[in-house]
Amino acid sequence: AEDSHPPYVVAIDIPSGLCADSGRILGEEDGVCVAANLTVSFHRMKVGHVIGSGPEFCGDVKVADIGLDAGAWGRRALSQLYGVDIKRPGQLVRHQVYLSDAFSTAASRLKKRNGHKYSHGHALILSGGFGTTGAARLAARGALRIGAGLVTLGVPPSAQIEVACQITATMMRRVDGSEALTGLLQDDRLNALCLGPGMGLDRAIEMVPVALASQRATVLDADALTAFADDPAVLFEQLHEKCVLTPHGGEFAKLFPDIAKDLNAEPSLGPAFSKADATREAAMRAGCVVVFKGPDTVIAAPDGRCSVNSAQYGRAAPWLATAGSGDVLAGFITGLLAREFAPMQAAETAAWLHVECARHFGPGLIAEDLPEQIPEVYKSLNL
Repeated sequence: AEDSHPPYVVAIDIPSGLCADSGRILGEEDGVCVAANLTVSFHRMKVGHVIGSGPEFCGDVKVADIGLDAGAWGRRALSQLYGVDIKRPGQLVRHQVYLSDAFSTAASRLKKRNGHKYSHGHALILSGGFGTTGAARLAARGALRIGAGLVTLGVPPSAQIEVACQITATMMRRVDGSEALTGLLQDDRLNALCLGPGMGLDRAIEMVPVALASQRATVLDADALTAFADDPAVLFEQLHEKCVLTPHGGEFAKLFPDIAKDLNAEPSLGPAFSKADATREAAMRAGCVVVFKGPDTVIAAPDGRCSVNSAQYGRAAPWLATAGSGDVLAGFITGLLAREFAPMQAAETAAWLHVECARHFGPGLIAEDLPEQIPEVYKSLNL
């Protein structure tokens, strides 16, 4: 009848056609998935509910308690994920993936204790030249707001006047080449570095090796990743365990083309290769934490730990799809590294706060608004 309503579809466990391990639609080119209005999962959410196409087809997700022990973990574990082994011999190995709930472990560390500014770390963020400094300034503001004691922008001569006119609490140093950076890094109080946002490819190629050789906690984003797209192995040979890489999908494909190919291949059967699998493999290859960005941001460490920071369902934050938001995230991670958070915890906490800031502001958000939400978000967390 013309006045009839479409059926209300409830999926039990997972919508038919959707892989519970990956959130991918099975069936290669002819794959079909039922779009549910409500999905009822048992005991806990599945990985496929929060990554890939899961949020698009699951509708609302409710978890039904069936009396199983939640375990001793202080975080919300997702179901077991079967991923390929570190050496990719084809065997399947069980891994646990977590729904990131950063403040179960990080809240106490975000609260500042007695001390002086240097006791909360000094972050150095390198910018590009004239007309391209905005991204680095966004990262610097993010690092300062999230609690780094000091933040310095390292700028080339062409950008000194531009940057000086735009900053107050952030400091500035002239860094015109690799020798200048080497000299600046003689100051041991500079304990966290960020390279990439608006940096330019040539400057990144020159500066990244110097930064990595210093063995400081380092975030590599944007141009610092793209600069090595022709030969990613050159970058991987220089990385160390205190690094964090923050690629979006395009950058991930340039650094890890074979892994991206597996991720983009249309699956016929499950368990399908997932974004969690891909990120975990990338972290193992790079030997450091990898943050594979998106509304289903996946964060993995080289030891196999993996979590999903989902900005979907009740935490949807579509306003983050705006220029510069990734630069702020890089700054958030850098600021937490300066505060001596471990790389995995810094990445998880920063990603969680990034979404919370966007949700606090709401529609109309631009990147400049994100750092300015930190004080209110902290207050809401009694920090």
